[in-house]
Amino acid sequence: MPQYDTEFDLREFLPYLLNQAAAATSVEFREIYKNRYGMLRTEWRVLFHLGRYGSMTAKSLCDLAALHKTKVSRAVAALERKRFLVREVLEHDRRHEQLKLTPAGRAAFNDLNTEARAFDAQIAARFTPKETKVLRDCLIALAKLPDDEAALDG
Repeated sequence: MPQYDTEFDLREFLPYLLNQAAAATSVEFREIYKNRYGMLRTEWRVLFHLGRYGSMTAKSLCDLAALHKTKVSRAVAALERKRFLVREVLEHDRRHEQLKLTPAGRAAFNDLNTEARAFDAQIAARFTPKETKVLRDCLIALAKLPDDEAALDG
């Protein structure tokens, strides 16, 4: 008869819980940006960062969003095909391009930003305001996210 470890409960293992919570909530929100705009997750994240922080280089976007350059490159190409962003070669360094949302990209961002806020409120409504603050603070600490000011300065 096999022996089981009855001391370890995967349902209480924080990395497992974080992964399951992220997967469950991501799947729900993915339906919105996928069905409405045909976007993949990385495209949504690129669109969000450009909409939130303004035009930037792909390298800056990789650093700010903690995304691999290959994924950003694919997302940028897809968003460009959808006419949601344009690339502008930098005058002082022609090897790099500034990424900028088009009016259609800005409209998609505004729409999805509204949806994201509503979705976030639905999730937060499952908790008390105090629990929501603690949860956000803990997740920010675990993710080692910089505050907006530090992210833009770096």
